[in-house]
Amino acid sequence: MTLTFEADRPVAVVTGASSGIGASTAEKLVARGWQVIGVGRDLQRCAAARTRITAAVRDGGGFDMVRADFTLMTEVVRAAAEINSRTTRLDVLVNNAGGVRDRQNITAEGVEATFAANHLAPFLLTRELMPLLRKSAAGLPSGSVRVLAVSSSAHRATDGFDWADPQSLNEFHPTAAYCRAKLANILFTRELARRAAADRIVAQAMHPGVVASNFATHGDAAMRAHMAAADTVPPDEPADTLVWLATDPEGGRDGGRYFYRKTVETPAPVALDDAAATRLWAESERLLADLGC
Repeated sequence: MTLTFEADRPVAVVTGASSGIGASTAEKLVARGWQVIGVGRDLQRCAAARTRITAAVRDGGGFDMVRADFTLMTEVVRAAAEINSRTTRLDVLVNNAGGVRDRQNITAEGVEATFAANHLAPFLLTRELMPLLRKSAAGLPSGSVRVLAVSSSAHRATDGFDWADPQSLNEFHPTAAYCRAKLANILFTRELARRAAADRIVAQAMHPGVVASNFATHGDAAMRAHMAAADTVPPDEPADTLVWLATDPEGGRDGGRYFYRKTVETPAPVALDDAAATRLWAESERLLADLGC
């Protein structure tokens, strides 16, 4: 049964909500009385998350799931349409879904999957939900409506995009592709913060740390070994930061910042390149137009 959301309670959309950081974030928000729409890829994990997180609902909150594969932009458009049909407001969008792969994977739409899931999908989802975000922002104090991106310190390991081949279609390495995608999260956040400021919408990015989750399941041997040897934190820790960014006044001011454990950090210089942020936006729009989105 599809949950009916109430217009007088805050609503969040959390992608990657079937496990890990996303599931923990969704659970913490519904425990505060929020209404949350989670997005996940795997049907069984989505069903399990819906059962588990619904049990955490408090004070009139609610939870529901939408299933979508974020490597496919047609699925992103469908998910956005489902979200728009379920709620008349959207206070916070948490773009958390992503991941790393062990080899180049070109989707049926002709897009490299790491770039698709980590950058192009959240870019498109945000664009498709922007009318709902704007509508909500118009009736709330400035900075109440927020778009949050889960990036990574991995962005520090790249020197930027080859604009002749931003998806790394011609020269691909799994880890390098992931690092560029995480750089894209910050560049997108900064450009979104600039563009959405007039609508009183704030965009922020954060680094979750090395999280004990299924993140590296599809990564190459080097990535799996790195994750196995690293000192990890449970998903609850970055989820606490995301909930804080979603609900605390600090998260609603001075958009375009990069946080780690509720503290502002300075990202790598390449992530502060405003010209690159503007170009990435234009390249993303061009690619989506070529896909008919």
